[in-house]
Amino acid sequence: MMMHANDRSCVASARLVAFAGLAFAGLLLLDVGSAHAQNAEASADGWTTLDPASGTPMKRHENAYAKVGDKFYLMGGRGERPVQIYDPETDTWTTGATPPTTMHHFQAVPYDGTIYVLSAFSGGYPSEEPLAHVYLYHPDEDRWERGPEIPEDRRRGAAGAVAYQDKLYVVGGIQNGHRSGQVRWMDAFDPETGEWTRLPDAPRRRDHFQAGVIDGTLYAAGGRRTSAATDRTFELTIPEVDRYDFSEGEWETLPPAGDLPTERAGTTTVTAGDRLIVIGGESGSQPEAHAEVEAFNPETGEWRSLSPMNHGRHGTQALVHDGTIYVAAGSKTRGATEINSQERLALPDTLAE
Repeated sequence: MMMHANDRSCVASARLVAFAGLAFAGLLLLDVGSAHAQNAEASADGWTTLDPASGTPMKRHENAYAKVGDKFYLMGGRGERPVQIYDPETDTWTTGATPPTTMHHFQAVPYDGTIYVLSAFSGGYPSEEPLAHVYLYHPDEDRWERGPEIPEDRRRGAAGAVAYQDKLYVVGGIQNGHRSGQVRWMDAFDPETGEWTRLPDAPRRRDHFQAGVIDGTLYAAGGRRTSAATDRTFELTIPEVDRYDFSEGEWETLPPAGDLPTERAGTTTVTAGDRLIVIGGESGSQPEAHAEVEAFNPETGEWRSLSPMNHGRHGTQALVHDGTIYVAAGSKTRGATEINSQERLALPDTLAE
């Protein structure tokens, strides 16, 4: 069928109107890099910095943040830091128990109503010491417990840690604080028996990152090979993404198209829907902390860029609650300039829980 000039003009106008409508609604995908098919997939409003109705989180970094039930628990960080408890229903902060020892550089793992610290450091930069025991926090009792001993030759900090089915897992990390001793190790911890099992090593050494699990697969993205002993504390960031198939017991590295778009360490990682989301971080490329938020789709092998945080930060942990990411505290610069703000991002429907 042939179309007259006036008809073509009407169609073109309609297309322009539709295009403008999509742009106004914030639904356009934004290309943010040439090497990767990165696109914007942000909520219409972006991140919101919270002004709590009561209480405030204290400044801290290299801390953790985890959810049990409907409350969030901010814990650890350099120095003595009590647990602080956030109730998103009342928008209030309260203070809980102080850990029995200082602990920092860990990814807290909520499991069966308890928060586990499986791998962490104590002490000051650059020669921090790995903790010798697992520590458990019981939110219902506001009580800390020293758990089983960690095998002496497997102790480290700045590792990724997750729960999957009835076991807890630790991957990567570094033994000698920030100086040296990056590892490829993966270990399983049985919370019922307190026993440890050694699993196949990851493809590469990696520390200062967090892990996530999607559909029976563990993902290790971000991080670096920290080497203060050679004056390369921040520079040796890792673009490659490694994943471990729990059913097969095998590791693989994603093809280069799956590399993390913005290389950085000190990141926090969450999973939402079937996406792995890497947030914030620090690197040798800039003095301020990173604000980038990047989501990986395992089905397509592509990364998408979400709205950046209002405040770049590293050395903390994020969580997902009711389709919204929350992140608090951390450092706003490479190294340590502690902050106490909390912000949240309502995820698009395709990424919500």
